[in-house]
Amino acid sequence: MFQDDALMPWRSGIDNVIAGLEFRGVARSEAVARGEEWLRRVGLAGFGDRYPHQMSGGMRKRLALAQTLILSPDILLMDEPFSALDVQTRQLMENELLALWAEDRKSVLFITHDLEEAIALSDRVVVLSAGPATRPIGDFKVDLPRPRDVSEIRMTPAFLDLHREIWGAMREEVLKAYEAQKVL
Repeated sequence: MFQDDALMPWRSGIDNVIAGLEFRGVARSEAVARGEEWLRRVGLAGFGDRYPHQMSGGMRKRLALAQTLILSPDILLMDEPFSALDVQTRQLMENELLALWAEDRKSVLFITHDLEEAIALSDRVVVLSAGPATRPIGDFKVDLPRPRDVSEIRMTPAFLDLHREIWGAMREEVLKAYEAQKVL
């Protein structure tokens, strides 16, 4: 799942969600039944007949999430999937991701530039150096209780302590990257 959704504008919501199943040869009736279940799970029951342009940014992200999860991947790769959303919608999507993760416990590799998002969603945060020859510079265990609400967990002392620790490890790299961009 990427920053920009991979929804096909000519397909309805349900048809977007089931596209991968259809490509795998699943019968349409079974694909639609599974797709409707996933629409329900991501809070879009009743919106399957809408097209992407008829949905808000948050709805499209939930549709893209259903489109990905219906295929039951062993690992979910997410490259800044919520970065284009407003803060409120972003937090709703983060909580939704945590709830869906709790149901299936799939492995998720989540890439983000947002340290708070990384801590709130993760069990482990790996910090990378500034590019182009990037390398791991820190590996931090996130031992915060689950279930979590991303907006509430951010106010806890344990979250703030971990944020301070990780920021301390990455501050120099962030400043280095910032300086490099000023030269361009």
